[in-house]
Amino acid sequence: MTDQQPQQQQVQLRIDESKMQTTYANTIRTSNTNDELVMDFGLNMPMQTPGQPPMVVFSVGSRIVMNWAGAKRLAMSIGGAVRQYEERFGEIDINPQGQPGEGAPPSAN
Repeated sequence: MTDQQPQQQQVQLRIDESKMQTTYANTIRTSNTNDELVMDFGLNMPMQTPGQPPMVVFSVGSRIVMNWAGAKRLAMSIGGAVRQYEERFGEIDINPQGQPGEGAPPSAN
């Protein structure tokens, strides 16, 4: 009696970027349900109106909705990319002095 190994089959991956759009985001707002993670990517833009208190406007450019398994894979992938970047270039300062709250999403009402 011999044990036969199942034969592995190679699968080609084709990446179609024909409908891709590239946008810049400097902040993210997240919310979730039991089934999904919702991520709103956008820009924090300070607005100054004479006679009014300073305001930050969060302009949402893209919303990504994914299941929790996909969210975990994304977190692992981003974590690995950040780790590699910091090993090469040094630690990323997420709150540089002189810029309190920079990059923090606005509070949701």
